[in-house]
Amino acid sequence: MTAVELLRAELTRAARELGAPDPIEPALDRPRDPSFGDWTTNLAMVLARPLGMKPRDLAEALIARADLGRAGVRVADIAGPGFINFRLEGAAVAGRLVEVLRAGAAFGTSDAGHGTPVVVEFVSANPTGPLHVGHGRQAALGDAIASLLGSTGWAVSREFYYNDAGAQIQKLGASVQARIVERAGGALAIPEGGYHGEYIAEIAERYVAEHPGDPAGHEAERVREFAVAALRVEQDRDLQAFGVRFDTYYLESSLYTDGRVDETVTALQQAGDTYENDGALWLRTTAFGDDKDRVMRKQDGTFTYFVPDVAYHVTKWRRGYTRAINVQGSDHHSTVTRVRAGLQALRIGIPEGYPEYVLHQLVTVVRGGEDVKLSKRAGSYVTVRELVDDVGRDAVRYFYLMRRADSQLSFDVDLARTQSEENPVYYVQMAHARMSGIFRVGEVDPASVTGVGVDFGLLTEPDEWELINALVDYPTMVSAAAVALEPHRLTTYLHETAELAHRWYHRHHVLSVEPALMAARLTLARATQIVLGNGLALIGISAPERM
Repeated sequence: MTAVELLRAELTRAARELGAPDPIEPALDRPRDPSFGDWTTNLAMVLARPLGMKPRDLAEALIARADLGRAGVRVADIAGPGFINFRLEGAAVAGRLVEVLRAGAAFGTSDAGHGTPVVVEFVSANPTGPLHVGHGRQAALGDAIASLLGSTGWAVSREFYYNDAGAQIQKLGASVQARIVERAGGALAIPEGGYHGEYIAEIAERYVAEHPGDPAGHEAERVREFAVAALRVEQDRDLQAFGVRFDTYYLESSLYTDGRVDETVTALQQAGDTYENDGALWLRTTAFGDDKDRVMRKQDGTFTYFVPDVAYHVTKWRRGYTRAINVQGSDHHSTVTRVRAGLQALRIGIPEGYPEYVLHQLVTVVRGGEDVKLSKRAGSYVTVRELVDDVGRDAVRYFYLMRRADSQLSFDVDLARTQSEENPVYYVQMAHARMSGIFRVGEVDPASVTGVGVDFGLLTEPDEWELINALVDYPTMVSAAAVALEPHRLTTYLHETAELAHRWYHRHHVLSVEPALMAARLTLARATQIVLGNGLALIGISAPERM
């Protein structure tokens, strides 16, 4: 157990002995002012009312009962209304740098998920055009969430759900047909709500070249299938350019061809929460928290969009994914209640919160201080591949993850292209490169630095201790980010740790000091290099050794 885990365990034990009711969950945070100590907790204030004690009196009792020495605590002070501040033994904390070096690329990983299967579905774009910048944010979020879960012991499967059925696909086919007719000399008549980008004309040109027997595009089904296949390939290339891979591609159309939609509708009818009204089939979703009942099958016999979504999530459950996470745009907010209501109405044991949703807000692209609204090729939006080609994969991924998913994101292209410390991804990567440069200049093999036998008591500078504390906090941060499904915590951590690394690098020599101190500082440099590299790798970003 880490020092933090030991401290939390001791506080929990002490509180329980004092009669505190379960669950007891001591919060341990870094004080904003490092002079207050290494950790602080408000546990005494949280438990004061349940135990009928004054917070400061309870704080004293907790300190007296806990075996703080076991957790490496040197001093415990009470501050303000009842905060407890802890100062750890310096050598014990610095000694954890050896753990960082020993674990290497595995530092920060855990087995918290115990190999439990989880499916993370993200992007899941209609195959009606290239991926836009909103899909890019979803790709970065979904991939990072999957990586966080994988690093904490979950058996993760990344899944892309192709919405290759429905009205939009019909409009795609009709749009390509209209371009084929135009090529044959006819008038251009793209249907209302159809697609106008240059890519539609490109698909039409390719169709004619590969189907000379249908120069006017009369075979509607063949045109539609060709267009969907072409755009699936294009979207795959977009994802490859972004460095995102999927384990499973699931086709919405298969839910119809395999009879899963009909099977789900029949099961809902048998479960008893459906009714007929005005020639339509309704589901009583109000019984499961919705604000009104929803139509399942319209008067014309077609299904509304949430019905195949319910059928699709039943397949996830039956494939053994007792945990499912969907990363989608905020415009899918209403989907959450409807899909969950449909799954509950089936009464097959699916829990109420299934699936979990991470909804992200819109992305705007800014260049030269102005919003970029159109793509040269897609016509109505900026594509993710254009963004990657413009500023590079690393910058796109990092910028997408800098903000909470539920906050709007303004992507500043000019900043992303800047090679200066103002660019956050450049700033973090430069910190890693500087640590690497220490070993290159000193002609020291980083792998030869193990920290064994090093006198960490020589690391006495405040800059060193702030950096050490940040490094040993990395596993806790990864675990918390995985539990909360919040990758932005990782980019925030990386930027703050890079700031500490830059400060230490500028203020303190590593190579031109006496040998014992050099050994201690080389250990710190190596640990910083490992942690920054691990964090960047976790979100799919390179960790260069030179910049």
